[in-house]
Amino acid sequence: METMTTIQVSRKTRKRLEELKAYPGESMDSIISRMAEKNIDDEPLSDEEIRGIEQGLADIKAGRVYTTDELKKKLGIK
Repeated sequence: METMTTIQVSRKTRKRLEELKAYPGESMDSIISRMAEKNIDDEPLSDEEIRGIEQGLADIKAGRVYTTDELKKKLGIK
């Protein structure tokens, strides 16, 4: 038998959960479980991908970026 736990949510959150019901009688547990399942990432980022993102953010902060118009001009594209 599963242990039941009570949680507190704001009225706003409860209203939002009610709006997410897949069918009229769906329980809060079912709604929360469904939302949690949807947010599980089956393909988390690799270390290489994370390093690439970090490098991209560093490039942005350092100003090593071009606007689309700047890049087109630099490449001679109209």
